[in-house]
Amino acid sequence: MNTTTTDEERIARAQLTWIAEPGDRRLGGFIRMIGAARVMTLIRAGRVPDDAGFDPAWDAQRAVNRWHSALEKVPPRGEVEGALGGRFRLVHPGCAEWPCGLDGLGDAAPIALWVTGVADLRFSCLRSVAVVGARAATAYGTYVAAELAASVAARGWTVVSGGAFGIDAAAHRGALGANGVTVAVLACGLDVPYPAAHADLLDAVALQGAVVSEQPPGRNVSRLRFLARGRLIAALATGTLVVEAGERSGAMSTARHARDLSRPLMAVPGPVTSDLSAGCHHIIRNWRGSLVTGGGDVIDAITAAGTTPAD
Repeated sequence: MNTTTTDEERIARAQLTWIAEPGDRRLGGFIRMIGAARVMTLIRAGRVPDDAGFDPAWDAQRAVNRWHSALEKVPPRGEVEGALGGRFRLVHPGCAEWPCGLDGLGDAAPIALWVTGVADLRFSCLRSVAVVGARAATAYGTYVAAELAASVAARGWTVVSGGAFGIDAAAHRGALGANGVTVAVLACGLDVPYPAAHADLLDAVALQGAVVSEQPPGRNVSRLRFLARGRLIAALATGTLVVEAGERSGAMSTARHARDLSRPLMAVPGPVTSDLSAGCHHIIRNWRGSLVTGGGDVIDAITAAGTTPAD
């Protein structure tokens, strides 16, 4: 592929992040079939190509009309290029920094990732552990999350989490304290740090790792985007560890994605009287997750499952 085509594909993927909602399998399949640049051209024209080979049961024109109506959200090309030429970079399928673990999501994989930070995302995720859990975590949970994250980070493993209050923040801080690499996956644009109180934490993560989002600059959070973010955390990481979680929670959604991706799944046990341990006990009892109490247990659980870094 020549440089012009590569540039056009990259710009088109960037533009499409303003149009798509996360996990849009229809749009992902469309791009897989004919390429992002041609998809963007057809969306602007509001038409479906005769040779696309779509499933006849799918109303492709209706989907194209929906994407066409979202074109007003896309900034002028110059602004898109300016964002890519600044402190953000675009990581997408086919480029050297694309994490191979995301391919497990199939057509629900992100169209592209907006990234900032010093770490190479693909390399960092080859040996990585997602550490997730409750926002309203207990003192026990935050202590254990920080200790486990520090332990695995000190052994050269990257800690992946969501930058939220509670377990996420403790995991990032634990990895940073061990001078390790950590990756924060946001549910909003990289220029819209959420929660706002974690702006300094996210800056620290970028200085020692990477901050990532499939949402374009300027995009705010939503419930759907929070839930969809879980699939990215699970897919980026080699294995997922839940420290504290209620049975109906975002952390359990992330754990479910890890299970469905056949990635190693682990949980920390807690008091049987605590609702925030109910999700962890469910993972261990019903999903055959590994019970872990230390960093060594986490790494052993991942390696015992036969999960090895890709070349």
